[in-house]
Amino acid sequence: MRITLQAAAAAAAALVLAGAASAHAIVSPPVAKAKILQQFTLSVPTEEEGATTTEIELTVPNGFSIDSFEPTPSWKRSEQATGSGEERVIQKVTWTGGKVPTDEDAVFRFNGSLDSSKNYTFNVRQTYSNGQVVDWTGPESSDSPAPVVDGVSSFGGGSSSTLTIVALIVGGIGVLLGILGLATKDRPLA
Repeated sequence: MRITLQAAAAAAAALVLAGAASAHAIVSPPVAKAKILQQFTLSVPTEEEGATTTEIELTVPNGFSIDSFEPTPSWKRSEQATGSGEERVIQKVTWTGGKVPTDEDAVFRFNGSLDSSKNYTFNVRQTYSNGQVVDWTGPESSDSPAPVVDGVSSFGGGSSSTLTIVALIVGGIGVLLGILGLATKDRPLA
């Protein structure tokens, strides 16, 4: 049984470490309700050894409106927009002057809203102190995927969500019983 538990712990650790090793630029929350002002966070990892992140450029997708920004100490923000006043639409935001070291994230918060239920893909350009540039614009399976927010009309609820949760719990119990069965298969009963 000890060997089985050690193997399970090693597998779990590998999954955790694999997730940490493949950090990506993200906009969160990954799912947001359309037509409601809410806070979003852009997080961009500094992965280049011996360099710092000094500039982040966010291209805002059509249908996503930024209302306001949270202050970001040590960063200077500039915006490209069309229109003015209530009709102003921010198309691109650039933060410069930061010095985010390796294995830390550049983090920016802003209030925004989605105009409808669809996927919103953000293009992010990251510049390092050594001149290296990373464009977070690729598909989800790439090394530099673009952050995506899924706009929904509601978060649902009701029987289908409950059924999903129950199915996951029952499945988890089944996996645990399977591991226990493998661990005790050569032991005599009673």
